[in-house]
Amino acid sequence: MSIIFYNSLSRQKECFTPLHPDHVKMYVCGPTVYDRAHLGNARSAVVFDQLYRLLKAVYPRVTYARNITDVDDKINAASLSRGIAISQITGQTTQWYQDDMAVLGVLPPDVQPKATEHIEEMIQMILTLIEKGHAYIAQGHVLFRVSSFKNYGKLSGRSQEEILHGARVEVAPYKEDPSDFVLWKPSEAPLPGWDSPWGRGRPGWHIECSAMGHKHLGFPMDIHAGGHDLMFPHHENEIAQGESATGEQCTRYWLHNGMLTVDGSKMSKSSRNFVTMDIALNQAPGEVIRFALLSAHYRQNLDWNATLLAQSKQALDRFYQVIGKAESMGLMMESGVQDGPILKALCDDLNTPKAFAELHQMAGALNKDFERDVFTQFYAGGRLLGLFAVTAQNWFQAQGSSADMQAEDIEALISERTHAKASRGFARADEIRQELHAKGILLEDHKNGPTTWKRK
Repeated sequence: MSIIFYNSLSRQKECFTPLHPDHVKMYVCGPTVYDRAHLGNARSAVVFDQLYRLLKAVYPRVTYARNITDVDDKINAASLSRGIAISQITGQTTQWYQDDMAVLGVLPPDVQPKATEHIEEMIQMILTLIEKGHAYIAQGHVLFRVSSFKNYGKLSGRSQEEILHGARVEVAPYKEDPSDFVLWKPSEAPLPGWDSPWGRGRPGWHIECSAMGHKHLGFPMDIHAGGHDLMFPHHENEIAQGESATGEQCTRYWLHNGMLTVDGSKMSKSSRNFVTMDIALNQAPGEVIRFALLSAHYRQNLDWNATLLAQSKQALDRFYQVIGKAESMGLMMESGVQDGPILKALCDDLNTPKAFAELHQMAGALNKDFERDVFTQFYAGGRLLGLFAVTAQNWFQAQGSSADMQAEDIEALISERTHAKASRGFARADEIRQELHAKGILLEDHKNGPTTWKRK
């Protein structure tokens, strides 16, 4: 299958051709682990998990690296404000992130490098930049000399004047130019620090991804991805320092996902309009959240609201009804990749809305006339999208506002109802049905089988 992506570097759609046809190398900027991830963080993880799944379906080998930034000023500030050791904050937050992403159906990357475990690689890259004249030492800091990289701005398309006006640059007397950025800075106790040729210090944020990506994937990487807000200055700086240090193109295809908004405003912690994953998972199951995050094209902004969640739940209910029908027929659930309309949609710049539309069309056809071949396409397509992680029974019995009523209590009432009907106690049987209905439990009687139930 031929895959087409919108390459942020060329600003156009391109046919994806990996450097090595049998091995795709992909890097995604991961979390800075200082607090619970919010849905904006989750969107990037889910979108590029979908990309990872697609690449694995088409190519024999894919190496996916997603870093953990565990040294950062935000982490230091959280440690000081909360009176908790940095290692405790980063350890707990990393585990939260891993657990939350797993609930969203996000596959673990092949490599998850931590910044604190790659300090030596960062120091070596900085030394190379100094040697080549791309970086300089000033008052214990090491800074990248932006003027030394003639193509600075090629990813974001910004001119030098726009860079100076648009970037949140640190005004410091030791900088040769305001747009120069920090590669290494002094760090005194109790802040974390490492010995270096320039004294005790810690790395700047931008150098981390360049050093980790180069070590684990080498340059040029096939794909580098992340949120649109990382394009400038983070990814722009990665290009400048990575290419200046190695003399090679660092990445061939750049992909960026759109932002998550709330009532039209970007979701962010600084705006206090963010929804953390623990809150989101109390509002809806992980699979519903995944569906919602993929419901818009990845390059578009997505507005988060109750209607979006309700529509996503409704769509998945419809799909699981089809799966329930197949399960009742005893069909095997086969999730191998199918060369069909869903794969074709994903190969067109990861068009998940089109893929979901194909699922809906198949579901409609299967409800009218259940054909095994169509169901095979339907189920395999859903699995490729990271959906259909449970059985239909588990899906319908685990959802809804009635989740506080335990399954064993429901089953006990159904058993009492069955016995009541057998002894012609139809009034009691109706009472039980109404009682369960009032608690959000729907019963379904079958001619040739036991009564089943699901939550509203």
